[in-house]
Amino acid sequence: MPSGSSRTTPSHESAAHDVAQLHRSVCLRIVPFLTLGFLAAYIDRVNVGFAKLQMLHDLNMDDAAFGLGAGLFFLGYVLCEVPSNIILERVGPRPWLARILVTWGLISTLSGFIHTPWLFHLSRFALGVSEAGFMPGALFYLGQWVPAARRARVIALFMLGIPLASVLGSPVSGWILAHLSGSAGFAGWRWLFLIEGLPPVVLGVWAWFFLPDRLHDATWLSPAQREHLARELAEEGSAGHRRGELSAAFTDIRVWMLGIIDGAILLGLYTVAFWFPTFLHARMAGDYGRLGLIVAIPHIAAAVSMIVLGRSSDRRGERRWHLFIPVVIGALALGLCGMPGHGVVWLVVFGAIANAGLLGALPTLWTIPSTFLHGRAAAAGLAVACSFANLAGFFATSLMGAALTRFHDAGPVMWLFAAVAAISAGLVFLIRTPHAPRTGTTPAEDAQREVVMEHMVQ
Repeated sequence: MPSGSSRTTPSHESAAHDVAQLHRSVCLRIVPFLTLGFLAAYIDRVNVGFAKLQMLHDLNMDDAAFGLGAGLFFLGYVLCEVPSNIILERVGPRPWLARILVTWGLISTLSGFIHTPWLFHLSRFALGVSEAGFMPGALFYLGQWVPAARRARVIALFMLGIPLASVLGSPVSGWILAHLSGSAGFAGWRWLFLIEGLPPVVLGVWAWFFLPDRLHDATWLSPAQREHLARELAEEGSAGHRRGELSAAFTDIRVWMLGIIDGAILLGLYTVAFWFPTFLHARMAGDYGRLGLIVAIPHIAAAVSMIVLGRSSDRRGERRWHLFIPVVIGALALGLCGMPGHGVVWLVVFGAIANAGLLGALPTLWTIPSTFLHGRAAAAGLAVACSFANLAGFFATSLMGAALTRFHDAGPVMWLFAAVAAISAGLVFLIRTPHAPRTGTTPAEDAQREVVMEHMVQ
């Protein structure tokens, strides 16, 4: 065998296997916690859509008042997102993520005791303030552990918490409304908040004691593994095209463009998350248990889409088309959801396609900031984009509530949201970034790349 071909021998394949095993070990250690945290976060957002089915009567609210209250969550979230992530970068992810989880869990649980519309509005604003920073903080944290070439699939695993919140939370929420109403003198919607606010508190306590703060805290990795991973991440951080100064988070137009794209996507996603139970409930005559199961279907489709698109984007080292095409398909389906006359079946079909397209694009979207930001700029930039985007949550809930109260028709608002999402997705082609690293090479090419890295270590 020629000497040149010996570099892809079994010893080199073993080196590639060792590196892959390293990344799997890191993923298994930190991603489940982040996914469960995001799951808890979105359960606290989704359950209010179920609570609404009973809460409006008890609190003497209409759809517009509910939409305003649901939207106030996002105002609190937006106001505190950037300061929260700057603090996280300074004090470390472990204590700050733990603080976020515990405070939002306690506030969510206390929401079970509200008795006026004013207190509902206050509780939702406080929940947004307390939860602010978790998502951009988690994305920044992942960037300290996961190289760019593997990041879309890992972000997809993290963001599985969004659809899982409905896949798991919707049946549980429906069951609580159906079976616990009146227990111990509490309405079902109160039990909903009391029970579903506890998981983030438990996660926060676990994070305080067990979540590794920095790479050097990863005692389950060998010194050689920590050194190798640190070198991979340092090579990315030293690239000349990435900006690290804090001002870049506010002055780089690409950050704001990402926020616009994310916000446009969230208009559709929050329409499904907050209002899909209402749309279906009007067609199902109050069967809460069955409603909870059917609401989960669009979110199962989204979970599959996120995994498939995240892996495909990493394998091909391509980001733009993996974002644009799913968003356009999802936007078209969202517009079809707003057409009059749909029965339950077609509403669920179009809702599933909309959710799969819009949510499936998010992991790819959130790989882009790390291609031009790092360090404090990345922490603040992620928060700026997220906070700007989450203004969409306020408009999605408020406009939909006002439309249902005044016109009893959600169609025009859904068509508007669909058009904004499809048009805004085109902005991704204006964001100049380096090509993403590929992981879809042949085993021999992967081995060759890893061997070169090992030589650099030596």
